[in-house]
Amino acid sequence: MTFGFETLAIHAGQEPEPRTGAVVPPIYQTSTYAQDAVGAPREGYEYSRTANPTRDALQECLAALEGGRRGLAFASGLAAEDTLLRSVCQPGDHVVIPDDAYGGTFRLFAKVAQRWGLDWTAAKVSDVDAVRAAITPRTKIIWVETPTNPLLGIADIAALAALAKDHDALLTVDNTFASPYLQQPLAHGADIVVHSTTKYVGGHSDVVGGALIVDEEGLGQELAYHQNAMGAINGPFDAWLTLRGVKTLGVRMDRHCDNAERLVEFLASHRKVAQVLYPGMPEHPGHEIAAKQMRRFGGMISFRAVGGEDEAIAICNRARLFVLGESLGGVESLIEHPGRMTHASVVGSPLEVPGDLVRLSVGIETVDDLVADLDQALG
Repeated sequence: MTFGFETLAIHAGQEPEPRTGAVVPPIYQTSTYAQDAVGAPREGYEYSRTANPTRDALQECLAALEGGRRGLAFASGLAAEDTLLRSVCQPGDHVVIPDDAYGGTFRLFAKVAQRWGLDWTAAKVSDVDAVRAAITPRTKIIWVETPTNPLLGIADIAALAALAKDHDALLTVDNTFASPYLQQPLAHGADIVVHSTTKYVGGHSDVVGGALIVDEEGLGQELAYHQNAMGAINGPFDAWLTLRGVKTLGVRMDRHCDNAERLVEFLASHRKVAQVLYPGMPEHPGHEIAAKQMRRFGGMISFRAVGGEDEAIAICNRARLFVLGESLGGVESLIEHPGRMTHASVVGSPLEVPGDLVRLSVGIETVDDLVADLDQALG
């Protein structure tokens, strides 16, 4: 039987606990497990870095939501990214990354992975020809975000998957901004999906985590080996919190999208806003592709302020209901200045973001209240 997204979010990997019938997977807060004999662990559980039933429930659920065969959960999104790079790449390899990648991802490539010999090139991932031009004979991964963070660019997943295949590279899609409810990159040909589950998947700003999802079993086994060998796993309570959050992902994302669309309409007509960046706008250059590969257009909005960087910072500081803070994807609305906050690590690099940019993570509050707060913040 084939189930819908919301059903999978509540039931995949989450059968009632067999001993007591508990309908919510227990928190298996243990480091080790009794074995029946030497070399004979029960149900394959011997040590919780290697496997834990609560983490397994989350991993099975995430794989089902992304339409993959193997899901792997980590202590953070960057832990997932680091494990992926060290599993797939070796010194001398090359990776193409977005020219407006998340600041933490850029830092991982430019300040950490580059030191052990991984080369990278930034390219506009919304332009297939630009990505093609960035590929070298050593390219192992084409790494994209779609939508990108923070400029909300859209990458054509199917076109880039074909390009990656032609060059014997893996297409990795950071699906954090969209969530598996709005977009399933594996269905469009991607090889690997990355999530910061801290964001929309967890959804409540109370737990940090990351995930990798793949459909190819051999690649899944390789990543699982490195997950255990490197050890950057999430604990059982963090896995349980994330699993609790994911149950309501579908209904939350619908509200995030509803509110974002209303705020885009408000911002687009405001005299203090020079430009709104949102893939749901018909004039957005990636709108047609986004409409093809996404269910809806998400809860993230960026805009450029009339008056430049000083005014953008002032808008962030004047907001009251929108909390001034980093991160995104929680039930509460957040506002931030990427140039000074989430993307400070790219200052002075080819990935530097405009100083007049403001990024909004639109929550699920009463939308009229959000409009009113932005109105007073814009002045």
